[in-house]
Amino acid sequence: MTDKPSEAAEAVKTVVHVMRHGEVHNPDKILYGRLPDYHLSERGRAQAKAVADWLAMRDIVYVVASPLERAQETAAPIAAGLGLSVDTDDELIESLNIFQGQRVSPGDGALRDPRNWWHLRNPRIPSWGEPYHEIAERMTAAVHRARAKAAGHEAVCVSHQLPVETLRRSMVGQPLHHFPTRRLCNLASVTSFYFHGDTYVGWGYAELAGQ
Repeated sequence: MTDKPSEAAEAVKTVVHVMRHGEVHNPDKILYGRLPDYHLSERGRAQAKAVADWLAMRDIVYVVASPLERAQETAAPIAAGLGLSVDTDDELIESLNIFQGQRVSPGDGALRDPRNWWHLRNPRIPSWGEPYHEIAERMTAAVHRARAKAAGHEAVCVSHQLPVETLRRSMVGQPLHHFPTRRLCNLASVTSFYFHGDTYVGWGYAELAGQ
C-alpha cells in the first residue's frame, strides 16, 4: 500500500505577478488618480516592453489590468507577447484621493492651502482618501481571482503604486499605514506572490525595466 500524498504535495502551485504601470506623461505634475486620458510616456512604453520581454519567458496564461489607460497600455505588450488578451478588473484601479486633479508636490499646490489641512488629520486611515483596509481587501480579492484563472501556471495583474504597496503590506503582515517615500513599488516594478493551492506562501520583488 502506498502512502497518501500530503496536502502540500498535492497543492497546485501558482504565481501572481502584480505590476505597477510604467511612467505616465504628466507635464503638469498633478495627482491624476482615476482621471481619464493619462497615458504612458515614451519611457513608460519602453518600460512596459522591457518587462514584457522578461515575462514572455514565464508560464503566464492570464493577463488582467486596471481599467485606467496607463495600466491597460502597460499590460498590452505583455499580453501580445504571449498571444493573450487583456482582461479588466475594476478592483485593480488606483486609490481614491481627495486631491485628485491638483498639484500636491511638497511646498506647492493644494497642500499649502490651510483649507485642505483637515484632510490630512489622520494618516493612518488615510483621511485624504480610500481607507487602506478597503484597498487591501479589493486588491487581495483581485489577486485571488487571477490565481484561480491561472491555477497551476502564472498570471499578471497590472495596477498602481499605492494599491500594489498596500496589497504587499497586507499579504506579508506589515502595518498598512506607511510613508509614501518608503514604498517598495517603483515604476514598472513586479511584485510576485506565490501560492500552493489557495494558500499564500511567499513573495518576491523585481525591477525588470530599470529606473
